[in-house]
Amino acid sequence: MDNLTEKHNSIVEGVIWKQLLLFFFPILLGTFFQQLYNTVDAAVVGKFVGKEALAAVGGATGTLINLFVGFFVGLSSGATVIISQFYGARKEKPTEDSVHTAVAMGIAGGLLLTVIGMLLAPTMLKMMDTPDDVLEPAVTYLRIYFAGMVFNLLYNIGSSILRAIGDSRRPLYILIVCTLTNLVLDLAFVLLFHMGVAGAGLATILSQAISALLVLYFLSRSNECYKLTVRKIRFHSDILRHIIKIGLPAGIQSSMFCISNIIIQSTINTFGTDTMAAWTAYGKIDSVFWMLMSAFGISITTFSGQNFGCGKLDRVKKSVRISLAMALGSSMLLSAILLLLGQYIFLLFTDDGNVLELGVHILRTLVPFYATYVLVEVLSGAIRGTGESLRPMLISGFGICVLRIVWITCFLGADSHLNMVLYSYPISWAFTSLLFLIYYLRGNWLKKRIYETSLSL
Repeated sequence: MDNLTEKHNSIVEGVIWKQLLLFFFPILLGTFFQQLYNTVDAAVVGKFVGKEALAAVGGATGTLINLFVGFFVGLSSGATVIISQFYGARKEKPTEDSVHTAVAMGIAGGLLLTVIGMLLAPTMLKMMDTPDDVLEPAVTYLRIYFAGMVFNLLYNIGSSILRAIGDSRRPLYILIVCTLTNLVLDLAFVLLFHMGVAGAGLATILSQAISALLVLYFLSRSNECYKLTVRKIRFHSDILRHIIKIGLPAGIQSSMFCISNIIIQSTINTFGTDTMAAWTAYGKIDSVFWMLMSAFGISITTFSGQNFGCGKLDRVKKSVRISLAMALGSSMLLSAILLLLGQYIFLLFTDDGNVLELGVHILRTLVPFYATYVLVEVLSGAIRGTGESLRPMLISGFGICVLRIVWITCFLGADSHLNMVLYSYPISWAFTSLLFLIYYLRGNWLKKRIYETSLSL
């Protein structure tokens, strides 16, 4: 029995808090380095090209990238769930078929998104009221980014497969290498060759290509049932239906999040370039919290999926309680750090006085409320790990997305203030957390999943 199998067994048999931390930290660090791709772009162009370039590589472009990539990653999360369940139940052939179907999805989805992004970039940015001084560099960056979308999705698929079977370390090693590559290429293309935002975009997609090739290489070198064989890459209709059933609600949920953020970004754009740049810089700092929550979400989804797959329901419930405690403590610690040091971190992105003042104001308004989101990530991840993704999508969609849109529509008028946009975040986080808590405690979701699985899995 090799090391990966031993790690897998530790998820369903080891001490829960220790195994969660061993699995969590590589995911957290990996998510950190993945976020650094675009953060490095923003820092380099913000410092050496200007605030218009900073707004171009974040803001509207980042929101659109998250919309399309987020939908596909949400859709492919169905593959992560069923791979973890099949692998936890020792079902080798379904695991193999799921891996090759997931990779086929990555290739097809990447090609489709490349076409969409290349053709519609100007139209989408104009619809978001992107200022004229930002529009041209934003179109350039977006088109270059979408040109490499196949690599982006293949890395996400490949790393999700590794994490589903309990390997969170190799995705981390890959991202460390590729983030450093991105930094070097950013500095070379922007500073040495003076390519501006085009250089930042090119550096990102070349780095993502390396990450995709490395993760596929590791999968192809495995001797286990999740081994990737190029000639076997194809869609298995029964597996694909199962993936879509679980993943489509998650993809729709991600898109709803992004659509609500697009509406907010469009509102932010009306405040001018300085506010756009401040919002972009804050988004890079704020990404630390989201990658922290994402790491907890991925961890609990994998733990829930593998333990549910082998029938260890008590471990599912206990891992939820432990994850909640760790996520809450982490969010409170991060809030304290950012409130103390946030104004200095902003200096990494810009020296413009007005942008700095706006950015610090945004940070001090939102960061104290991070803890109100914790229940959303952990409880939805645990429930989704068992294969139930429709109701988490409905709860998140209504509690966060619909509520934000209603808030923006009802409370923002001609005399709108930036604060009214910012308040939509903590209000929607707290309300959605309450909905998830009620459903988790009173929704009988676990009993329903046990019955449904006995009929289908």
